[in-house]
Amino acid sequence: MARHQMPRRHFLGTVGAAGLGSAAIGLVPGAGEAAAASSAAEGLTDAGHRSELPYPTLRRPFAMPGVKEQDWTGALFVGTGESRFALRVGLLTAQGKLLREKMTNYLWRIGPMTPDGAYKEVRVTTDDRTIMPAHLDALREVIAHPDQWSQSAVDDATAKLPQLQQKYDQVQSEKRTIRVSYARTGDGSELVGAVTALDDDTTVVLELSSPWGEVASYAVDGTCLTGSAPGLLDTTRTGHIRLSPTEPADSSGCYASVADMTAAVTGGSGTPGTAVAALVYRLGKGRTITFAARVDDRTVKADAPEAHEVEHTLAAGAHVRGGNLTGSGPVGRAADAVRDALSLNTNYDRDRRRNYVMWGWGGGGGLFTGWDSAFDAVNAAFVSRTLALQHETDVFEAPAPPNQVPLLGPRYDQQNSGPMHAYAAWRLYTKFGDRSILEKTYPALVTFHDLLPEWDTDRDGLLETPYFGDRVGGRGNHLGLDDSPVYADYHRVPKQGGSGDKRDNTDLTDVALNSYYALLAETLAKMARVLGKPQAAERFAAQHATIRRLLNDRLWHAEKGLYLSRYLDGTWNEVVTPTVFYPLFAGLATQERARVLVEQHLLNPEEFWGEYVVPSVARNDPTYCSGGPVHPDSEHFRFFDRYGEDTAPEQWKGAVWPPMNATVYDGVKRYGFDDVAGQFAARSTAMYLDAWDKENWFPESFDPEPGQSVMDSAVDTAWRTYSWSNAMPVQGLHELISDNPWDGDASAIMFGTLSLPGTNTVANVQLRGHTYAVSAGPDRTTLVRDGRTVFRATGARVAVRNFVLRGSGASFDINADGPARVEVFGKDGRARGRKVPAGRTHVSL
Repeated sequence: MARHQMPRRHFLGTVGAAGLGSAAIGLVPGAGEAAAASSAAEGLTDAGHRSELPYPTLRRPFAMPGVKEQDWTGALFVGTGESRFALRVGLLTAQGKLLREKMTNYLWRIGPMTPDGAYKEVRVTTDDRTIMPAHLDALREVIAHPDQWSQSAVDDATAKLPQLQQKYDQVQSEKRTIRVSYARTGDGSELVGAVTALDDDTTVVLELSSPWGEVASYAVDGTCLTGSAPGLLDTTRTGHIRLSPTEPADSSGCYASVADMTAAVTGGSGTPGTAVAALVYRLGKGRTITFAARVDDRTVKADAPEAHEVEHTLAAGAHVRGGNLTGSGPVGRAADAVRDALSLNTNYDRDRRRNYVMWGWGGGGGLFTGWDSAFDAVNAAFVSRTLALQHETDVFEAPAPPNQVPLLGPRYDQQNSGPMHAYAAWRLYTKFGDRSILEKTYPALVTFHDLLPEWDTDRDGLLETPYFGDRVGGRGNHLGLDDSPVYADYHRVPKQGGSGDKRDNTDLTDVALNSYYALLAETLAKMARVLGKPQAAERFAAQHATIRRLLNDRLWHAEKGLYLSRYLDGTWNEVVTPTVFYPLFAGLATQERARVLVEQHLLNPEEFWGEYVVPSVARNDPTYCSGGPVHPDSEHFRFFDRYGEDTAPEQWKGAVWPPMNATVYDGVKRYGFDDVAGQFAARSTAMYLDAWDKENWFPESFDPEPGQSVMDSAVDTAWRTYSWSNAMPVQGLHELISDNPWDGDASAIMFGTLSLPGTNTVANVQLRGHTYAVSAGPDRTTLVRDGRTVFRATGARVAVRNFVLRGSGASFDINADGPARVEVFGKDGRARGRKVPAGRTHVSL
């Protein structure tokens, strides 16, 4: 086996030193992606455009850590003919259970890692954290303050605390933790790796098997494991793999099935065979096993690297910040968390043979074409152009879900899916300038749009919510708002005609649904203009204008100063949730009504504002946190009820949802409330980082009160690595630098902030073929493009919009919180500057 050393990367802390990394990867390079070290591959033109495919393609053979559902400690290898192999690192518990896949419950630490698979590091532990210190503290709180809880709650806590404490202590005493690291080397078909035991008496298993049960044959070859398998696309191409450890295992074997292998390594007996091969190591604390693994079209030679070579390569690979998204500061540091989280959730679509972002449920059962994936595309675009484009393309090439309208792409049973995927595709265009993603998505989105009038019960131009029945967990499912109290009292109306969707209509004219409807029309109009379809653009623009007029006429509650849903008999649905702000997201509100929404409602701590924002129902609504008793005087747990039960902020009665926050942020930013947008983004990012710092989780939803860490939905093992959670910190990153998805020049960018705390930086951001870095602080904001400073403002905080760099100058709109001096630097290094007053100014330099 050839020995390769990965060049050491170096990240300079100053913003102006940001640059591209140089690690070899198994992807055709896009803007800002590192180039493969060797081997010709499908590429992109200099403009980053291909007419056939809107994304760089995976080149075979390749090796990539992870990329199979929840194989967090494993790696996937794919040969030229699409032969597939899986390397897994298993961990044995004190009770003799082998943890080898579906390991979300046992993740302990995530990262650093890269989205292209060049480097990956995770820690896994035998402690699944079903019982956490917060659970024990909550029970102690009940016992210590019996006057604040019912007698039954006190009795329950008194009985359960010693039992849970005993279980917790036992788990901690028996805990075994390992650190697993991978780095890709050479031409992208080889990985080196290491497993380090962080506790004594640790048993690990290195395993080769097939990732999805394909036909393959495995064997033990001396101290190594080997395998071969025919290609799934080209059966004449046989792939070969070799796993070469740097030292012999304590035991090894080949088995007839995974079950036989598991039985053998856990103390039983397993039938010999060729379906799986394994090496078993018994390690003391601090001991490391190193190895290399390679896939090839020819039998791989038996050479093994030296341990010090592997360790040197891994140490170099661990410096992932130099060529990947990174940042610093109270908000900017979230860039590293987002990079690691989305890298962890990068998965391989075995049917369409490309990568995508795996959604929640600790796996998700494959690509999800609902609205979740739209947020994943927007978030992934901050991390990797390649991943974002492959992901969104995958959504539109996925087959229709069973029993759904036969429509490629977004799920039609969730009416927010089409609008959000239109928005995601548009943002990929504004970020990267490649119109092929619009060509790919536009036809299906037009079909989606033209089906939506079947939900217009009274044919007045506004949509009513579909009927999902009276079951719990679905009355608001058309918007992913499953149990939102907004939908508690709608009435069924039989539907006439339609697309074949069997759901009936209802009598509730829905603010959120009509906001999405308008967003879809507006986005399709923009797409049509880019694609050279002027008549279609006029049609969709007129549709947006009509919805805007109707919604303002019929769904604005003048007395309350809110957009509220309304029944067809004219009565109001007065449940107040964050959907009252969705007309901002869709560009429907007048500027005055937007001001009322923001100043009188969003910033009102009795409704939505607070250290954590925004709850899924207003704080002064009767349904807010109504799932259990509220204890305002409790020292630590305001809403804790009892162990093992849902706490008071049930999912739709107060929990904070990342997609809601992202939608509200985008609406506030769109309407120019720069100071509020920055505060909002800072709060969203802080919520995310609280969970990330404490538990290294990125959960599906969050408790609306700081310090609440016992909420079942946030800590349950199925929700610890929920991809759309990254929409929370991406608000903070978008506050620092963003594409321009709204009005104006689609090639323009936005950057700077009026209100993020402290000084924040973000580096290695890819926009329109350039690499950007930003530093934004109280009295200085700097923009660096491709390693060269192009803008600087001093003397005040600034938020810059519509920034377009042309030749030796630039034009932009600036909002400053005080007098400032701005400078633009041409290619010749000369500065052109002027002073600007506090407030808004248009500048051309």
